[in-house]
Amino acid sequence: MTTRRTRPAPRPPEGTPPRAELARQARAVLADAVRIAHWAAGTPAPGATAPLAAHALERAATALELSPARVRAGWDRARLAGLIELHGDTARPGWRLRAWDRDDSAVLRGWVALFDAWSLVHAAPAGIEAGAVAEAVEAVPQVLSLLQLSAGPVTVPALLDLLGQRVAELQEERCEVPLGPGRPAAPAPDGPPAAADGTAGGRAGAARGGDLNALLLDWALEGLAAVGALTLGDGHATLTPLGNWAVWVKLEQICVAAQSPAGNIEQSAADMLLGCARLTPGPARDEYRAWLAARTVGSAVAELLAVARGEDALLRGLAFEALRVVGAPAEPEVRSVLAEPSLRPYALLWLAEYEGNDPDDAQDVLSREEATWLWVDTAAAVADHGETGLLVRHLDSAVQGTVPALLDEVRAVGHPRTVQVLVALAAAHPDPALAKAVRRAAFQVHTGGS
Repeated sequence: MTTRRTRPAPRPPEGTPPRAELARQARAVLADAVRIAHWAAGTPAPGATAPLAAHALERAATALELSPARVRAGWDRARLAGLIELHGDTARPGWRLRAWDRDDSAVLRGWVALFDAWSLVHAAPAGIEAGAVAEAVEAVPQVLSLLQLSAGPVTVPALLDLLGQRVAELQEERCEVPLGPGRPAAPAPDGPPAAADGTAGGRAGAARGGDLNALLLDWALEGLAAVGALTLGDGHATLTPLGNWAVWVKLEQICVAAQSPAGNIEQSAADMLLGCARLTPGPARDEYRAWLAARTVGSAVAELLAVARGEDALLRGLAFEALRVVGAPAEPEVRSVLAEPSLRPYALLWLAEYEGNDPDDAQDVLSREEATWLWVDTAAAVADHGETGLLVRHLDSAVQGTVPALLDEVRAVGHPRTVQVLVALAAAHPDPALAKAVRRAAFQVHTGGS
């Protein structure tokens, strides 16, 4: 029993399908990605890289009887949705793939991760400067809000008017001169020259003619349609039930996972830890003690470490919190996992505190790379299970003194969730310039660039 008061969960808009139906729609959108993720997870040969190597692409297309284009698109979506994770040249199933058929929350969170990364899924038009593309990405949330509030089709001219207003506001905030007929758009650094048939040249010419916002709106709507967030009609756009729900969730800033604890003594370690996720440290320790008391120490420690080896970063951190309650009997097993990269930072901190170091000073036992890996892992837990504001505030906990230094080291550390963390951080951060830098870093990691 507890006397803590909790805020009732907000109710979704009238007409929103049940979660099971939303999850069914999300599974349909990601059907190819799931097939490719299963194929990649069961393929020991190298070639599972970003982007997918040519020989691996051919093998996947043959094995799955899909076109190379569909395989490439499905591969990107599987990575962005957390269905697969790359460890060197090896693709491993993400925790969402393991839970895909039984856990609707995992499915919906995977789709939301793809929704947040729509600008990576659908390439921006060639011949448009990167700054204009970034402004369009920053303006899209207002476009989505209008679609959500309208609860039906919205004409493209109305969306274009809103996009133009928001872009103008962004430019005014930065004291920039808007693009117009007298100021042609600079081509992207790697953009193709104007083609003889006028394809790229026609697009750039449209931008120079004052149609830049229209071109960018078309790109944004096509990208959002590609991830299943909206449908396009003759001169109008409409949010799908999935898109409508996702925008509402972001507006309400609610958390889908992690329910209040109930009957934790009889639960598995993973379910017990999830049940304690919303508790403050004192009540959580009481729950850990009760759960531990019902088991032998050896079996409890083994079960907690097995959970920590999984792909859910929240459970990894909570497992080591529960091991702190175990104390001395857990020390040999904790020391034995120091050779495992994903557990090493947690084990080092656990051992430092066990040996009497102040928790505030325990971080000193981590190398710079280990601290950066732990920062990304914690950010993944926040992105999966926390509030938007927590992810933004998590920036302050990085050991690097500046955001550029953090991004450089995050890209180098090789955490399998790096792209998803950066995309989520860019979507959440209120500073447009910082969000732009984070999105650029996510794109570079996603494409394997520097």
